[in-house]
Amino acid sequence: MGLAAAGHTTTLADKVGVRLPIQSHPLQALVSELYEQFLNCVVMSGAVHVYVSQADKGELVMGAGMDTFNSYAQRGSVHIVERMLAAAVELFPVFARMRVLRTWGGIVDVSPDASPIIDRAPVDGLFLNCGWGTGGFKATPGSGWTYAELIATGESVLARPYGLDRFTTGALIDEHGAAAVAH
Repeated sequence: MGLAAAGHTTTLADKVGVRLPIQSHPLQALVSELYEQFLNCVVMSGAVHVYVSQADKGELVMGAGMDTFNSYAQRGSVHIVERMLAAAVELFPVFARMRVLRTWGGIVDVSPDASPIIDRAPVDGLFLNCGWGTGGFKATPGSGWTYAELIATGESVLARPYGLDRFTTGALIDEHGAAAVAH
């Protein structure tokens, strides 16, 4: 059985007696009212810490940091949203006139070294794919193949460095800067 439940991995793992070294945080995002199409790519800035894209219908979608406190609240925190908008305006001054329709917080699991856990759980027949933080959606295809191989065969060369034992052996992976943002 595979456990890959994004922001709620720890609550499900707790039900089978598995304590994981990950924390859940709301990752902030927002969407604007509709605008004429002008942005045909994702703009991401590690310098001001924001990403901006435009949906096909015209709304701007932005994201930035996650709240530093642990929470399962799926709402935007005012201070994070303000910081996100200030960063977006720094990149695109015209955004100062933008109207925000809604904000939210999507829950993400974060491991201590900001790298995923892809491993067998200490419960027979249970496999883990969690702790991705904000990078999981970018790595889903490769992670899916690796996770499937681990579940099907019980072993995956690619998954080995992402095992749970790294938190006790000290073989941590430093991925905090890999996404050009320090979530």
